[in-house]
Amino acid sequence: MLANLTGWHALIILAIVLLVFGASKLPALAKSVGQSMRILKDEVKDGAEAPATQTTPVSDYPVT
Repeated sequence: MLANLTGWHALIILAIVLLVFGASKLPALAKSVGQSMRILKDEVKDGAEAPATQTTPVSDYPVT
């Protein structure tokens, strides 16, 4: 889908984004997207480093 994206398509998308959000809100939008990507990257990295733990079901414990 994105393989056919040309320079003209990118300019048209940028113009539509400018019309929808306005030029004054674009820096804040870019900052929030960057922060979201940084958080996602950190969470994925932390999830890959955490060892997988196996829990024992409650039904396997002896009843006293």
